[in-house]
Amino acid sequence: MAVTKKKTIPFRFGDKHKEYIKKCAINTYNIAEGAVRAGKTVDNVFAFAHEIKTSKDKIHLATGSTSANAKLNIGDANGFGLEYIFRGQCHWGKFKGNECLYVKGISTKHKQKIVIFAGGAKADSYKKIRGNSYGMWIATEINLHHDNTIKEAFNRIIASTNRKIFWDLNPDNPNSSIYKEYIDAYMKKDREGTLLGGYNYQHFTIHDNITVSDERKRAIISQYDEGSIWYKRDILGQRCVAEGLIYEYFANNKEQFKTETVDPLMDVIIGVDFGGNKSYHAFVATGITYNYKKVIALASERPSADTSPDELNALLINFIKRVINLYGKVDYVYCDSAEQVLIRGIKNAVEKENLNVSVRNALKSAINDRIRLTDLLISQGKFEYTRYSETLVSALCGAVWDSKEINEDVRLDDGSSDIDSLDAFEYTIERYLKRFIRGD
Repeated sequence: MAVTKKKTIPFRFGDKHKEYIKKCAINTYNIAEGAVRAGKTVDNVFAFAHEIKTSKDKIHLATGSTSANAKLNIGDANGFGLEYIFRGQCHWGKFKGNECLYVKGISTKHKQKIVIFAGGAKADSYKKIRGNSYGMWIATEINLHHDNTIKEAFNRIIASTNRKIFWDLNPDNPNSSIYKEYIDAYMKKDREGTLLGGYNYQHFTIHDNITVSDERKRAIISQYDEGSIWYKRDILGQRCVAEGLIYEYFANNKEQFKTETVDPLMDVIIGVDFGGNKSYHAFVATGITYNYKKVIALASERPSADTSPDELNALLINFIKRVINLYGKVDYVYCDSAEQVLIRGIKNAVEKENLNVSVRNALKSAINDRIRLTDLLISQGKFEYTRYSETLVSALCGAVWDSKEINEDVRLDDGSSDIDSLDAFEYTIERYLKRFIRGD
């Protein structure tokens, strides 16, 4: 039975994108760098899919910082991903323990193709892609991949019939290894005529994407603080070093974020960071309003780390009761998962007090992901704080990038600023990243 596509994907490419996609057909190294909403990933997915149709290799590789990220950005891509390009000819499944997309149909002349999806951010992520030889490799946010993953992926495509890589990334620290060891190094070799296979690099901004209306562009740009590193990278498309205050706009305008009235709260969450060498314990209570419209810092405390476990439990129980008295409830307590003994003590103390509160491990996502989320909330006007949150406000105003770290973005953590309160606050919001961004 002939395969018929019920829906045409509305691809629209500007001249700059068309030129990049055409060059993908004749080059081994294809790298799209630039601002958000620039269309980088869609270009690579389109070119990658076109090559799959005629590739003699059966198995190919798609990676992101996580497997879920790879599936979302490459498999789905907001309706422009592989599962839509091969609609009616593909299905999701498993291959040797990895998520994969099986493709077989008229586009591949009824030959089976398999695209393995894997994460690449962790030091041991490379183990998931061992054991297979791949034809082509497409990677989204390549700068968030661990070097072990990058090296292993290259090893896995050595024997491919049509060796190609398709990378995309938002601009990063200019001293990052992804530039020094790969992207810029390949560009230099290509100019010298010593890089075999061909090099196709293009830089894009949101203004190169003809599918984004002027109104939508203004809306996206308005979400950023123009003085932030994220604005320079995501909007202007610049590689730049992280330096100075992390939350500069908040530090200079903190009074505008203070509130005397708290909107009805959907969830009230407490984050707990445990003290240690040169640090304090930290408690931060955060309220999330309905439909994820606002995040409100309700209260914060920073007790000395020179306390016994029993004293810590008593301090936290008092904090929980104080928050309940002020705001009516506490739904969850998220604790630094590195201290399981202390967490068990907290659970026992909460149960003994008959408090209807769930004590859980914090997700502890990547620090810079948490920083970016906080900055996004501030920039979009979705963050507020009350007069009971002095330690957190002080921490936000004092957070700085580590000037000694020139190769990557690192928050200074030498005891001179309150990292503890920042961690505790971030534990309360990190699980809701996608909902905060969507606002639904």
